[in-house]
Amino acid sequence: MTGTPDGSSPVTAVAKAAGGVSRAGVIGISVGVLAAGAAAGVAIERLTVGRATRRRARAELDAAAPYGSLRGRPLTVAAPDGTELYVELDGTGWDGFRPEQKGRAGAVREERGGPRNEGIGATTVGTGFERSGGERASDDDQPTVVFCHGYCLNQDSWHFQRAALREGLRLVFWDQRSHGRSERSRSYLAGEPASIDQLGGDLEAVLDAVAPSGPLVLVGHSMGGMTVMALADRRPDLFRERVAGVALIGTLAGDWNEVSLGLPKAGAKLFKKVAPGVVRLLGRQVELVEATRRLGSDVAAVFYRRFSFGGKDVDPGVVRFAEQLLDATPIDVVAEFYPVFGAHEKYAALAAVRGLPALILAGTKDLLTPAAHSEAMAERLPEAELVVVEGAGHLVMLERPELVDHELAVLLRRAAAFCGAAEPPASVLDLAQ
Repeated sequence: MTGTPDGSSPVTAVAKAAGGVSRAGVIGISVGVLAAGAAAGVAIERLTVGRATRRRARAELDAAAPYGSLRGRPLTVAAPDGTELYVELDGTGWDGFRPEQKGRAGAVREERGGPRNEGIGATTVGTGFERSGGERASDDDQPTVVFCHGYCLNQDSWHFQRAALREGLRLVFWDQRSHGRSERSRSYLAGEPASIDQLGGDLEAVLDAVAPSGPLVLVGHSMGGMTVMALADRRPDLFRERVAGVALIGTLAGDWNEVSLGLPKAGAKLFKKVAPGVVRLLGRQVELVEATRRLGSDVAAVFYRRFSFGGKDVDPGVVRFAEQLLDATPIDVVAEFYPVFGAHEKYAALAAVRGLPALILAGTKDLLTPAAHSEAMAERLPEAELVVVEGAGHLVMLERPELVDHELAVLLRRAAAFCGAAEPPASVLDLAQ
């Protein structure tokens, strides 16, 4: 086993982190927590490429890779507590639609030219959309497809699905509160703890704002899948009346505290015990942790890869893209949401999904939301299509995009038939073959 970048052995580095007596210890803990959503105490893999070479390779990928570059029509939607949620409407299915000028003032702000955090001005519009000429969209139109991203990510994590499904569909992408381009949670900053139930309320606000009528297909990865379940718990009537399909990718309905994160049983138990306190501590030391994360970027890359991907043949550009998504999440946001997973128990809420076209998909090497949890959800949803992807990790939609695109296209075809809509456009039907 080789040494760490500072010359010490991995065992020594982990020991320092456990003791919390050095800057290296802070690096080890903070990087581990960010990469896994909770992942300290994992041995560092062999680093065989020189640091300068890795840095040059990253610079080249940053300059050339198009990942995360796709953009839609930007809007800002107010959450129930006033937090501004960044939303993009994508897909050619929106062509001919325009925002209504009626409704609750301030519910939606249409961004001019770009994302809110780039300093672009915004104008207030009402809720919903209508066809140009004033004709309302009918309920037998193609469903609006809404994508909910996971913890420490943002809407760009759906890059491949966004590219594959744009033709002829209405797609909605949004950044969960405190993530991506959305505003930091106002209620959390005011002293209220974060919760998955709150995220379900945020999703409801997004739907009310941009898709107040017509059928829906809800797609969630990891924490985004939990968000969909929270909405099902909150609004089972919505699932009865409007939801035509659900995709739950790399997620779980409960029992987070049983997840071992790939650690030995004793190590997992110890980690689960100490992690909440460590995360809270790191969340109060933002400047120090962010600085040490930058210094420990080579170590971070090892953790990111371990907890993001199952195989070793992933495109280096995709791996770098995942690193960028994770690096962009501040440590205090990591600390804000980590405690919510242990409280997430939504098996009962799956009853609202029963009978609907559903896709449950997971990788066999997912260390964060193991495939056994997807199988447990599928037992409660016998009509669901269960897809277990051999050798794939947690970011399966980036690691195996063609397979995920295909399965989503199949779901969209089933959803259209379920809600009485015409078949999806040819591009989707081709993907479904």
